[in-house]
Amino acid sequence: MKERKIIRKRNHNYSSPGVYFVTICTQRKEFYFGKIMNGKMHQSEIGKMVEFYWTLIAEHFPFVRLGEYIIMPNHIHGIIYIGNGMNNLKNNVDTECRDVACYVPMQSKMKKGEYMSSISPKSGTLSAIIRSFKSAVTRWCNRNHLSYFAWQPRFYDRIIKNQIEYRKIKDYIIQNPSKWDKDEYFTREKI
Repeated sequence: MKERKIIRKRNHNYSSPGVYFVTICTQRKEFYFGKIMNGKMHQSEIGKMVEFYWTLIAEHFPFVRLGEYIIMPNHIHGIIYIGNGMNNLKNNVDTECRDVACYVPMQSKMKKGEYMSSISPKSGTLSAIIRSFKSAVTRWCNRNHLSYFAWQPRFYDRIIKNQIEYRKIKDYIIQNPSKWDKDEYFTREKI
């Protein structure tokens, strides 16, 4: 098996108290969640269910609190607090922050059971939270004969380290629909 490059922050416990900026995309950046018209998001049926299941995350994970979020035509941005994560934000600027896609290393010398255990998100981690959310949306789509829907296999996260960065990300999320044509996930809708 081909090894994947590890690009998550090394030695970071993704179940410890923290604040994360998460982006989850649809497969091939398809516009499943709705359209932006006049700077406002108009959700499709799937988009409404994405929002519904997103708001349920804290009910399923009592140690999680949700911050600002936005459903866009082909992705969702959201802030997730794990534990008392907000208390960990520093007021100074920390240059250690970075965006990371959640990849899991593949060990070619592992036995099959060990390998599967190593790639499975651990209970209480950011990966387990996102996996549960994505699974709930996918199950709903399949039950409602919308089996064409698919997520991009991974998601992106950024560890928010300080109040300054937190405010910038919150503003970015709020303003995302009005700046859609400048968004890195923007693609022209296929007609």
